[in-house]
Amino acid sequence: MLAAVAVRQNADDPLSGLELRDVPVPQAGPGWTRVKVKASSLNMHDVWTLRGIGHDPKNIPIILGCDVAGVTDKGREVVVHPIIADPDAGRGDETLDPNRALLSERHDGGFAEYIVVPDRCLVDKPAHLSFEEAACLPVAWSTAYRMLFTQASVTAGDKVLVQGAGGGVASAAIAMAAAAGVTVYATSRTEAKRQLALELGAHAAFESGARLPERVDAVIETVGEATWAHSLRCLRPGGAIVIAGATSGTAPDADLGRVFYQQLRVLGSTGSTRHETAAMLRLLASTGLRPRIDRVLPLERIHEGFQAMIDGELHGKVVISVP
Repeated sequence: MLAAVAVRQNADDPLSGLELRDVPVPQAGPGWTRVKVKASSLNMHDVWTLRGIGHDPKNIPIILGCDVAGVTDKGREVVVHPIIADPDAGRGDETLDPNRALLSERHDGGFAEYIVVPDRCLVDKPAHLSFEEAACLPVAWSTAYRMLFTQASVTAGDKVLVQGAGGGVASAAIAMAAAAGVTVYATSRTEAKRQLALELGAHAAFESGARLPERVDAVIETVGEATWAHSLRCLRPGGAIVIAGATSGTAPDADLGRVFYQQLRVLGSTGSTRHETAAMLRLLASTGLRPRIDRVLPLERIHEGFQAMIDGELHGKVVISVP
């Protein structure tokens, strides 16, 4: 079968290490299921793997692709929960398993015609979503769901600030929070991404660092160092900042005086549980939400899709469709 394989890592030229190869069709062992991949979407995680960031080189070569939707050998239409882990090792939460792994980190991913995954990672695909739409959801949308509804515990009527509108997690958070009756404020450095935030359901969008009309109950933070001080200033006393990424840096001024005096909560968040992935899909089914797709490409043109992502040309997900 054809697959897109990371064969080496290069910080300056990541795509040079991505090759299309003919590889054996995988076979499912006990407790695992084979899925015919119908669609898989691109993530920056794939680029980080090719750059050698956060990915052990001993796990190269490996098939990339951590967002997958497809059909099992028995005909079940599924979305693949992307965290391979043991809930018991995480005291009931697989995201706390010290040995957890995102699909394509230690197990071959979805840029291929077939994939094998643990049985528990299979979640029914909502009927209202195409395979291409479903393949946009497992990583970014489930991460955003956990940040909003598990970690920050937002409910209808709350107010949320989403930093860095335009990113995958941020865009998903805006859409889901707005659909859940939350007042959403968003920030971005560019007018185009602020407009995108409004289209996704944000109540208002501002330049990065701008003063908000009011303080918020929670901040969804994936930018890190560049927006951290602003995030803290925007919280009401007792509010929560939930961080799931730090693309601009990991070492801001902590401003501990503000944290303890305002009794702010700082919460880390990584990925999602299978239960949260299933809950996210139910939310989309009940609200009719759909992810935004920039383009759909065949596997043979995957390098083109990654280059557009690296160049920042996208207004939605790049999806690889597998016939």
